[in-house]
Amino acid sequence: MASENVRQRIRDEATESTDADNGDRTRRDKKMAMAKRGLRSLTIAVAVPLSLAITNIYLFGSPDRYRTLKKPSSSSWYPSIWALHLACLASTFLMGLSSWLVWADGGFHRGRSALPLYVAQLALCLSWDPLVFALGLSRIGLMVCIALFGVLVGCSRSFGQVNPTAGDLVKPCLLCAAFRMIVNYLLL
Repeated sequence: MASENVRQRIRDEATESTDADNGDRTRRDKKMAMAKRGLRSLTIAVAVPLSLAITNIYLFGSPDRYRTLKKPSSSSWYPSIWALHLACLASTFLMGLSSWLVWADGGFHRGRSALPLYVAQLALCLSWDPLVFALGLSRIGLMVCIALFGVLVGCSRSFGQVNPTAGDLVKPCLLCAAFRMIVNYLLL
């Protein structure tokens, strides 16, 4: 009779250890699936704005248009077009990453101003190249740069309330907007 109890306890312990392994696997599988979804959403949050910026640069930011813009002779310094485009792409990348951090923390649902500010900065950023390079509207381009700077300050504050890292990632974008403002001012 004692031997039957021992056999039963051995079977129960084996079943419990198998259940524990299955629970660990299930948790690991859930974490892995969640990580894949997070990576997928991060890719979308960065790739969509970057592809829009690259398309914008391709359509409106050609070096020929930049060379033919009227530049006053009073200022001899003008950055190269690749520096402008590189700053734009870096800013777009950082804003995409920052927006993803806010989204991952649920900030677009909690903070009512975060999403409209992000969309506004993306629209302003994308409108600058066509206004300045294609249409030659430098004065309006300067107003867009000033508005972009203000919206980025709002993004930094709004994003920083949700995720401090996201708010800090917006700060280099402020430098890019200031750089655009200086270039645009020199084109007046």
